[in-house]
Amino acid sequence: MTPNDYLSRHGAGWMGDIYDYLGIGVGVIMQERAFVYDKSFEGNEFDDIYAVHLREVSRQEAYKCGIVYGTNHEFGFDYLRDNMVRSLGSMVQTNPNGEFGVHNFAIVDEVDSILIDVARTPLIISAADAKPSSRYFDADRIVKTLAKNSDYEVEEKYKNVTLTDLGIRRVERLLGVNNLYEQDFEMVHLMEEALTAHALYEKDRDYVVKDGKVVIVDQFTGRLLPSNRFSHGLHQAIEAKEGVEIQQESKTLAEISYQNYFRMYKKLAGMTGTAATEAEEFYKIYKLDVVVIPTNQPNIRKDQNDVVYKTESAKFKAVADDIVERHAKGQPVLVGTTSVEKSEQLHELLSRRKVPHEILNAKNHEREALIIAQAGRKGGVTISTNMAGRGVDIILGGDPAVADEQREVIEAGGLYVIGTERHDSRRIDNQLRGRSGRQGDPGETRFFVSLQDDLMRIFGGEQVSRMMDRFGIDETIPLEAGLVTKSIENAQKRVEGFNFDRRKQVVEMDDVINVHREVIYSLRRRILELESGVTEHKDWLMQKLASSSALTEELWAEKEKEFGEDTWLDIVSDWSLPVIDNFWMDHLVDMDQVRDGIGLRGYAQRDPMVEYKKEGHERFEILLGRIYSFVGERLSKASKDTVVRAVSAEDALVSRLNYRHGELETGVSEEAAGNQAPRVVDQMGRVLKVEQILSGKVKVGRNDPCPCGSGKKYKFCHGQNLR
Repeated sequence: MTPNDYLSRHGAGWMGDIYDYLGIGVGVIMQERAFVYDKSFEGNEFDDIYAVHLREVSRQEAYKCGIVYGTNHEFGFDYLRDNMVRSLGSMVQTNPNGEFGVHNFAIVDEVDSILIDVARTPLIISAADAKPSSRYFDADRIVKTLAKNSDYEVEEKYKNVTLTDLGIRRVERLLGVNNLYEQDFEMVHLMEEALTAHALYEKDRDYVVKDGKVVIVDQFTGRLLPSNRFSHGLHQAIEAKEGVEIQQESKTLAEISYQNYFRMYKKLAGMTGTAATEAEEFYKIYKLDVVVIPTNQPNIRKDQNDVVYKTESAKFKAVADDIVERHAKGQPVLVGTTSVEKSEQLHELLSRRKVPHEILNAKNHEREALIIAQAGRKGGVTISTNMAGRGVDIILGGDPAVADEQREVIEAGGLYVIGTERHDSRRIDNQLRGRSGRQGDPGETRFFVSLQDDLMRIFGGEQVSRMMDRFGIDETIPLEAGLVTKSIENAQKRVEGFNFDRRKQVVEMDDVINVHREVIYSLRRRILELESGVTEHKDWLMQKLASSSALTEELWAEKEKEFGEDTWLDIVSDWSLPVIDNFWMDHLVDMDQVRDGIGLRGYAQRDPMVEYKKEGHERFEILLGRIYSFVGERLSKASKDTVVRAVSAEDALVSRLNYRHGELETGVSEEAAGNQAPRVVDQMGRVLKVEQILSGKVKVGRNDPCPCGSGKKYKFCHGQNLR
């Protein structure tokens, strides 16, 4: 598993020849597409010499390879989608032995980034729900009139913002209500999200506005996340703040935390250069030991002490002056910034000084690998957000290196890395430092810090600030002392501990849902396997339904006789799965609401986690009872007439669904649903023209996927009239 599509296809192409020689197939899973390594194939789609032998195939074919490269989120989303299918033939995560849903062994590249940084948020598949409320704009207009500290208070350390008593009275007066919390509880929620959007989320730091849409910026990599949205109405509140069109709210269809997804693997391993500081978390969450392997060549990089300035403007002026000096002597410079805004601020300073440079941020990430690979050229200056091209080697003298230029760069001191701000985590800082001094090359690093930086301002710059004031230090004069470094390290340790507690809480909460998820997905699998003639599954389901509904074992036998065993099992599967999926979606929403309010039980001297587990168990028992009862009652009334009507209704429902992942939308559109040849999209995201399939020309099993590519079973698509 890799952090991005580029590294997936690059790694597969690079190592494919060796695996091919050993007789091992290699697949690549990317967003919307899939490939296999085929030595006899040559293509020119990617600007990468290692990817020329990648031939596009279906996702299922790629997964059948012995070794599969892909990003963590694509593997996770495919797992969730496989547990939403209506037939076994539609599942994609299989292996060379034809087994579905088996998780044997995973090797994770940049394992700290994926298992710790990315794992702070779960994987969620959602669909459009209610239309967006125009009241988001009303809440936004009111929030713009409120004053910080008097009307609302902000706790940046905990990412929390609350209305004061004065603010509540002001809002009530503007809305014309006597008691906001009794008369208009919806507006309370909208106001809270609008306040959060204005007080805690900054444009070009937490998100960008691109093509009239609010797009999240990954705080760890600096990359855009176009397929992600903030939850609980926060994204809509930010859209109202920026004055763009508010998108529809969503309903969760399936979700899983990264921690519980990775813990499904029988064997899990990973590699990274910056895991030592997180050894405790790797062991506590994943039971993985961290082993530090000595470097191949001695590390001769010089890591200079931090320099601290009183103001941010003085800090950036010093950074620009340092870059000018290094550039003049031909030393390549890589500058790491924390946001798009800061990278563009430095870009303007260098432009005024007429220093040629490259800029890489969330607005310009398409050329990431190329820009970073050339960051080692003589006199080169590269400004980057946190992404800094992890996994891409920076070769001194350029890529490919020119011998004379490489020698001159080494004589100039190698790659000089500047950090313009300390990150919350020491590990992220170490990743930036690690761009320099690779493979025994010379290099140098330094961090420039100001007391106005978020880390120092929120978590502990007071002591340093008082000392600078006491000695009357001018804002243009930097402070460089052991006290400064210690203060920064203490602040980072506090933030790391706080973030670890948050991630641990996410895991503990999802562990409760994970038990429910495993039961529901196991139930779905048993029902899907009914069509394969697994007798024990049929007997088990008969007993469950008989104990919860009017569908006795005798009535089951009568239905089998009336419809025929194969047809009856098809009906059981086709009628049960939508019920399970709908009840499961409602349960996820239900548990989400419980989770939001469970912390308040601490005021009653009750452990919120114990209460959450207890209430979750009670609600899940009710859920299972409702599923078995509803399915049993529905099946007990099945007749040939009701089956035809139910199938038609189910097809109409499918035609209205959109399964979204990134920019990909699959499913039959409403407009096309009435046409004889609907618009369908195959598993590689391509629009296919549906041809009429005539019996006798194509031999297709009733439960097989229809050859037209719609993704439906043949019996519900072009084989529907042949029943």
